Order: sequence, then structure tokens, then C-alpha cells
Amino acid sequence: LARLIQGLSVGGEYGIAATYLSELASEGKRGFYSSFQYVTLIGGQLLAVASISFLLLFFDEAEMKEWAWRILFVFGGLLALASLFVRGVMHETGQNLKKHEDRGTLKALFSTSWREFLIVVGITAGGSLAFYTITTYSKTFMINSAGIDATTSNNIMLIALFILMIFQPIFGALGDKIGHQRSLLIFGVLAFFGIYPLFSLIKGGNVYMAFAAIIALFVILSFYTSVAGIFKAKLFPEHVRALGTGFGYAIPNAIFGGSAPYVALQFKENGIENGFFVYLAVMMILVFIVAKMLPKNAKLI
Repeated sequence: LARLIQGLSVGGEYGIAATYLSELASEGKRGFYSSFQYVTLIGGQLLAVASISFLLLFFDEAEMKEWAWRILFVFGGLLALASLFVRGVMHETGQNLKKHEDRGTLKALFSTSWREFLIVVGITAGGSLAFYTITTYSKTFMINSAGIDATTSNNIMLIALFILMIFQPIFGALGDKIGHQRSLLIFGVLAFFGIYPLFSLIKGGNVYMAFAAIIALFVILSFYTSVAGIFKAKLFPEHVRALGTGFGYAIPNAIFGGSAPYVALQFKENGIENGFFVYLAVMMILVFIVAKMLPKNAKLI
């Protein structure tokens, strides 16, 4: 429950950050600029994995489970307070907000952009599920299903997440070249056909093969993450852009993304581990269908 609530909270921040980056960037470079949102998001995951490795130098696994994990939450709380300061010095990018008295309201959002809102929900549902499956559950999968020890799995993810972070501006620039919609369609197709076979390679238990499979999964994922912010922000007019982007992200991210490790483990505990990958494949079909419905004209000028 706490994870789902946190997902809703992060969703609000996501919309603001995506809107801010998309409005700062010039036409033709918006995918590149907005990709840095996931650079910081993945950087946070990288910092989390690295911090575990750091604490394991001083505490054993039993001590970590008993009390030492709280150290990271204290540190995270201090960083959250620092983010309040950053928010206070940000420059407002909106230019024509004052003429909309109902700006930032659900009434304004659903009266003008309910179709766009549903498009964001549909693509984010599959995208968030894939993101948390690949970046979070893959580590659990290496330990539980592939038999790779926890320390080695942690180190694999540490290196791989750094590479994924580097991928983001590269794939963001690629998205600007080939089109953001096409990038999402490529993601849907590659994820549908590629995720299950690559997880099967991980299950083989070979450390090097597992690392190569995770890098391949990160390539697939980057077609989504690099343009995730900009494709959403482009759909909404200025007075509901942050709300539409953030709210449309928060709900499916909490339901489908936040629950991904839990749902995957439920399938495993019931003896139908592969059922999770069927569920994931169905969601990738949804991503592809909804991405095909993206309007050609952007509201972001």
C-alpha cells in the first residue's frame, strides 16, 4: 500500500518535471532534453543499488534486514527535503496560464483532453509494467529463478543501470530523428517478442549471459523511457499539461508499475511463473495499439 501511495506521489512530480523539460527544449531536441528525466530517475535507482553495496561493506545481510536498511531511508528523507529547495528556485515556464481560470483542475482536463488522458494511461500502464519488470524484478529473478547469488546480482544491476542511464539521451536524440510515436511502436514490438526469451536466458544461470540479456532488455526499454515524458507533454494544452501528464502517469504507474514485482512473485508462488510474461505480452499489445492512436498534431508549441 505504501508503494502504491508513493507511486501516486511521484506521479505528481513526474508531470511537473516532464512539462518543465519539454517547454524548455526547442523543437527537434525535445526528446533529447526530456530523456534526462529518466536519467535522473534511473540515477536514483543506481544510487539505491550502489548504497546497498556500500552498506554491505560494513553490515552483514542479517544486520541489513534487521535495522541497517533504515539508514538509507533517513538519507533519502534528507534528499527529499533538498528537492523542496530546488523546486523553490525553478523558473515558471508557462506563458499563458493566467487567462485560464480553471487551469490545473480535473474539470479543465476532462472537458478538453479526456481522450489524450486515456492515451497516456494506456501507454504508461504497459511502459511502467515493463520498466519495473526490467529494472527491479530482473534482480529478484536472477536470485530466485536463476540461482545467481545476491551480491553478484546486485553488482550486475549496478553496472547495467549505469549503462541504461547513458542510453537515455542517445535514444532521446534517436526519437527526435525517427519520431516519438515510432519509438514507442518499436518498444511495443521489441518488448512483445523479446522480454520472455531474454528472461529465459537469464534463467540459465550464467552470469555473463544474464548481464548480456539485461543490457538487451535495457535497449528495448530505452525506446520507451527516452521519450516517455515528451510524448505525454505534447498531448496537452498548457493550462492542464502538468496535470494531464502527471495524473495520467500516476494512476497506471501505481497500479501496473508498482505492483509488478508483487504480481510476478504471485505467479511464481502459484507455480505458473511464465503466466507473468503472458500478462506482460498482453500489456505490450495494448501499448502498440494505443501508440497507433497518438494524434499527429502536438499541443506543445
